[in-house]
Amino acid sequence: MFTSKSTKPQREQEATEADLYEQIGRLKMELEWLKKKLPPSIEARRTMVEPGHPQLSIRRQCELLGLPRASYYHAPAGESPFNLLLMRLIDEQYTRRPFYGRYKMAAHLKRQGWDVNHKRVGRLMRKMGLQAVYPRPRTSIPDQQHKKYPYLLRGLDINRPNQVWAADITYVPMPLGFMYLVAVMDWFSRFILAWQLSNTLDGAFCLDALRLALRLGQPEIFNTDQGVQFTAYDFVNTLEAAQIRVSMDGRGRVFDNIFVERLWRTVKYEDLYIKEYATVPALAVGLHDYFQLYNYERPHQSLGYHTPADVYFAVKEPLLLSV
Repeated sequence: MFTSKSTKPQREQEATEADLYEQIGRLKMELEWLKKKLPPSIEARRTMVEPGHPQLSIRRQCELLGLPRASYYHAPAGESPFNLLLMRLIDEQYTRRPFYGRYKMAAHLKRQGWDVNHKRVGRLMRKMGLQAVYPRPRTSIPDQQHKKYPYLLRGLDINRPNQVWAADITYVPMPLGFMYLVAVMDWFSRFILAWQLSNTLDGAFCLDALRLALRLGQPEIFNTDQGVQFTAYDFVNTLEAAQIRVSMDGRGRVFDNIFVERLWRTVKYEDLYIKEYATVPALAVGLHDYFQLYNYERPHQSLGYHTPADVYFAVKEPLLLSV
């Protein structure tokens, strides 16, 4: 009798603990389900944070959204107002004339009435991650720690989704600074699999984009240029661990990745140059909306006036694509 009385509170406590564990397990499962429904882009998730929420701190909101807290405070990289203006002009001209190096670009700007020399233009182009497109001797020594890979697409018949993916980085001008944008594209369908923004040219945002893209599928070949972001160990190791063949463009040969270059021209002339986003959250939301339109609504002549999503998700037999 005494034993029965003494164990009743214990049984009640065990039942309470079991109920709590069940609730915790259910909440964890629901949270994981919710995270799978969130936008894949870190920039899009950042716009969901409510700074003045009465009960949830920014730290807790970032945890719930699967967002690194430091990334919430992302700000565009800065330059002087005059340099930002020059960089915007350089970006517009480079998008039209990617074969312009620092001398031609400086001459172009002088014809427009800007007092600049080739040294300043060269520094700004390096900061923007731009180099002229033309055959030339190798004048720079690659990082010996980064392995280089051959270009595998020459003469290859690309006739199906997930056969070849490509990635590239472009400069994004903003009124008070600038950002860098990376995108991963399925070569056959032109479908944008993932994209990320960064205010530096380190490799972290490229690796984030790659990991997001790999949630949708896996290519046989992944093509990039020889930039240090793409030759870095973590990036290449992620591809090789998935048994994906790595292909790299020749130096200064931007048209080896021509479809991504066409994407940059399209994004800039149809969205970025028109809207001139003032803040990073506004830029992220704008790009999210534009890439949705690009993937699911904008017909491509080279795809027989289908959208990239039509071709990537629904193609049943090879299509003849024009370059």
